[in-house]
Amino acid sequence: MFRAEKRNGKARMTLHTIKQLPISLRTQHKSDVRTQFAALCYRLCKGKPEILMITSRASRRWIIPKGWPMDGKTPAHSATTEAWEEAGVIGKPIDLCLGLYSYHKWMGPKQFLPCVALVYPVKVKSLAYDFPEKGQRKRKWMRPKKAAQRVSEPELAQILRNFDARLLGRKG
Repeated sequence: MFRAEKRNGKARMTLHTIKQLPISLRTQHKSDVRTQFAALCYRLCKGKPEILMITSRASRRWIIPKGWPMDGKTPAHSATTEAWEEAGVIGKPIDLCLGLYSYHKWMGPKQFLPCVALVYPVKVKSLAYDFPEKGQRKRKWMRPKKAAQRVSEPELAQILRNFDARLLGRKG
C-alpha cells in the first residue's frame, strides 16, 4: 500500500507492507477452494484503533464478518454488506485489501469447505440496534492485539495485530 509522506517539506510516496503468511488449504484439489470477502471493521477511540469482533453462529469463536462474493458489488462492498448483516455495521468500505487468510467453513457434520478470505477495512460510523443476524452472534470492540489473540487463524491474527488505521491515510 502506498502512503504520502512529507519530509523536509517535500511530499513523497512510501510503500508500507505487511508480510503475507503462507495459506493452509488442507484440501486434495486446488479447485475445491472458495473465496470470501471479510470486513475488518474499525473505529478510533482516543486515537487508538479498535476492531469489531463477532462470534460465529455455530462454534461461537471470535471472527470478523465475512461472506460470499456478491454480483455487481466490489469485494469491499460485499464485505461491508456482510458486516451489516452479521454485526449491524453502518460504515465506509475502503477498496484496499489488507491481506488474506485461509480457514475451513463448517457446512454440516463432518463437512468443511476450504476457503480463502480477502480482508477489507470498513470504517464504522455506527452500529445498528436491529440487523438481520441480531441475536445469533455477540459483538465486541477489541484492541488489535487482543483481537489477534482471540482468533484461530494465524494469518488473520497477523492482519489484526498489525492493523494501523493511520496507514489508510485519507481513505479511512
